[in-house]
Amino acid sequence: MHKVSMLGTGLIGLFYTMTIHGNRSRDKVEVVYSRSDERGSKFAKDWDIPRYTTDLRKAIEDPDTDTVVVGLPNNLHEEACVMAAQAGKNVLCTKPLARTATEAKRILDAVEKAGVFHGYLEDLVYTPKTLKALNSVANGALGKVLWARSRETHPGPHSSWFWDKEMSGGGAIIDLGCHCVEIARVFIGKDIRPVEVMCWADTQVHPIDAEDHAIGLVRYANGAIGQFEVSWTFRGGMDLRDEITGTEGTIWLNHWLRTGIEMFTAVGEGGYVAEKAEGNTGWLFPVGDEVGGLGYTEMFNDMFNSIDRGGKPKEDFYDGYVVNAILDAAYKSAASKQWEPVQLEVWRGKDDVESEKFMTDYDADHFLIKEEKMPDGRLKVMLKEKVGGKIIQKVIEAG
Repeated sequence: MHKVSMLGTGLIGLFYTMTIHGNRSRDKVEVVYSRSDERGSKFAKDWDIPRYTTDLRKAIEDPDTDTVVVGLPNNLHEEACVMAAQAGKNVLCTKPLARTATEAKRILDAVEKAGVFHGYLEDLVYTPKTLKALNSVANGALGKVLWARSRETHPGPHSSWFWDKEMSGGGAIIDLGCHCVEIARVFIGKDIRPVEVMCWADTQVHPIDAEDHAIGLVRYANGAIGQFEVSWTFRGGMDLRDEITGTEGTIWLNHWLRTGIEMFTAVGEGGYVAEKAEGNTGWLFPVGDEVGGLGYTEMFNDMFNSIDRGGKPKEDFYDGYVVNAILDAAYKSAASKQWEPVQLEVWRGKDDVESEKFMTDYDADHFLIKEEKMPDGRLKVMLKEKVGGKIIQKVIEAG
């Protein structure tokens, strides 16, 4: 059983508490911290939490808790994580780990120096669909992953601090890109070094200093590409989609707007539909198990089970640091309009990986480019001569 100090009473603190209280059931939030006395009091009452406080240190150093969950605005992550490490607590932090890689590295150094358990709460790599897809990739169903494309778009975040560049560290890139970058990493391989980033970003709709729309490419040492598409300008709810393409196959994942429930109502649903839903009439896509569908259930299972066995979770603060380094390069690229290197002060993956090329032999003299069955039953084969390099076409009559 783990007793938790929950830092934050916003949407993420709500989802985390719902998951902890409703999942393994033996874990419990014992104290909640809020910057608002009124909000903290109500949250504690709603979730049967014994204590609440507006004193951050008091919540972290509570003698009855062993684990600190950080669900605070980005500018408070470093202070909270370092304080938790110094208190000797297990520390779990929401995404992104920090506003910059420099900040993230200080957090990583603090938890590793203290020798405490640390988990990076990147929920979208724990969704049921993602875990199933990752298992298929691990079993070789796609061959070598060449391209991982991840998209998260919606009309904008739910709290004012997200829109404040100083507090958040940026806009849609830091808020949503952190999800997409890590999703690509887990499919391509977290031991494969991210090399450079090309990114376009702009502020298209909202009167803010940060970007509300961005598209980026991350090139990896083995030649694979991670692509992220993020926006706070998308209308129609929250769009979470991933596409993974390999030498032997493709996986498409649609996590949110196609939930398995599709409903039309002319009069209104009369209640909550789903996170970031823009209305409750017309065609709706309700979610049966929101915390499960977004990966929170499996994420906290992994975190607490890893603590219990004294092991490492799938996602820890080093992963958060790498993500921040990639996002730093994205921001540099958006400003410079050119590829920018990913600066990693610490790299713990492979160093001997090179870009791979895949050639399939057709016979002793030719490589196979492509074969295709034609409407009339014939087989058309595209070949390349191994010696001369000439491209030729061979047609095999239907027999």
